[in-house]
Amino acid sequence: MFSDKGLTASDLTVLSGAHTIGQGECQFFRTRIYNETNIDANFATLRKSNCPLSGGDTNLAPLDTLTPTSFDNNYYKNLVASKGLFHSDQVLFNKGSQDNLVRSYSNNGATFRSDFAVAMIKLSKISPLTGTNGEIRKNCRLVN
Repeated sequence: MFSDKGLTASDLTVLSGAHTIGQGECQFFRTRIYNETNIDANFATLRKSNCPLSGGDTNLAPLDTLTPTSFDNNYYKNLVASKGLFHSDQVLFNKGSQDNLVRSYSNNGATFRSDFAVAMIKLSKISPLTGTNGEIRKNCRLVN
């Protein structure tokens, strides 16, 4: 879907860095912490303490365990340490084509911030909705 909009795998990798801020609901990471093998065991145990095998679907966990309220490159440090909360995050660092870029961002916050700004501008130019053709949502998942 990204390539259909003119974005590259590198754009996807750097834009995913937005996950350095925010939280995820248990229902969206439960399968990862209970079933996946490319996850730090201590990290999985920590997340299981607030995300039971059943129930607790809306319990929250930080997307970035190191600095969950700061825009920085610690999201990538988490991925290198196999501590990505979502499957879709950890796949960026899992012996694949984006490993070198993730490692680079984990070591260089300035490069991450610079590349992120460029990719956000690129993203903002994709079919922008104006006037009555769009809305600014109060909750991203729901139409106002």
